[in-house]
Amino acid sequence: MNALAATNRNFNLASRLLGLDSKLEKSLLIPFREIKFTNSSSKSCVRIMHVECTIPKHDGTLQSYVGFRVQHDNGTGPMKGGIRYHPELCFSTTNDMENNCRLVANIPYGGAKGGIGCDPAELSIFELDRLTRVFTQKIHDLIGTHTDVPAPYMGTGPQTMAWILDEYSKFHGYSPVVVTGKPIDLGGSLGRDVATGWGVLFATEALLNEYGKSVSGQRFVIQGFGNVGSWAAQLISDKGGKVVVVSDITGAIKNSYSIDIPNLLEHSKVHRGVKGFHGGDPIDPNSILVEDCDVLVPTSLGGVIDKENANEIKAKFIVEADNHPTDPKPDEILKKKGVVILPDIFANSGGVTVSYFEWVQERCILYGIPTSLMPVKQSINCCKF
Repeated sequence: MNALAATNRNFNLASRLLGLDSKLEKSLLIPFREIKFTNSSSKSCVRIMHVECTIPKHDGTLQSYVGFRVQHDNGTGPMKGGIRYHPELCFSTTNDMENNCRLVANIPYGGAKGGIGCDPAELSIFELDRLTRVFTQKIHDLIGTHTDVPAPYMGTGPQTMAWILDEYSKFHGYSPVVVTGKPIDLGGSLGRDVATGWGVLFATEALLNEYGKSVSGQRFVIQGFGNVGSWAAQLISDKGGKVVVVSDITGAIKNSYSIDIPNLLEHSKVHRGVKGFHGGDPIDPNSILVEDCDVLVPTSLGGVIDKENANEIKAKFIVEADNHPTDPKPDEILKKKGVVILPDIFANSGGVTVSYFEWVQERCILYGIPTSLMPVKQSINCCKF
């Protein structure tokens, strides 16, 4: 079951439990707008608006990429959500952002997500620049400070946001508030890069405290060692947690005592992945979810916990640090086994919280609004995990 179907299923269940009016339920489920970008060879997506993001490659050929922006709802404020660059990107991966903002952090944003179906590792920085700018040219009239504010997500970062800001400003004048997660020199917020990792840590601490436990001494398996996974591993390790297994796209490593996370971070920077790290034994990446541990933290792709592996999972707690890592069927299986799952809309909401602070501070500077008149303090109080 894809992420869209899974989220709608869970929403319908919650709606029945809450007794929501059918009209309200329907209005919350239907996206405000869907904008999809695809090349002529793609037959996997229904085309609402067809735009080809075509760029020249270094070898002189032209290449088109799939991309889209889904805007769900703006009832509580501008739509907000990440830009993902990944070869398996599809519409169904873009539907959880509004729940992060409304239900957990109480931030005045609606939900949006999107991105481009590409592998950033196979593109040079110049090709990524061109692709991002073409993508921005196609959506510039549909995003904006009070409309839809993109942010970095998997495969993107501050540099991507800088390109979007620069290209958007060609059409609308200098507009630093159009994106968050920018470089500090362009008005970014200190701590944005580690914000989701901090959110994972705070959420995990709160969860374990409910069961009379602490992070210290618990054994963690972290699936994914990108921005979120690496920061979560570092912060958990600093708190005394034992990170015993880590994986990324290059492979997986295991140290039954505890992996030296600072050394692994240095290795990963140099070798662009965890593969070859001498502080642990290489294991099959496909086995990482069923390794023995106290807390399993999936931080990469959605749908990794399915009905095929749910019965084999040994973790007592699962902290969903990425969107939709657990399908509905295994969710029920794990519940019967007594496994406690901390939902993604709570566990990974640290990033959007700091993005909101960045959005607020830029508006204050740009429009000369006193910070005392902005609802920052309310959000700080609501976002104490």
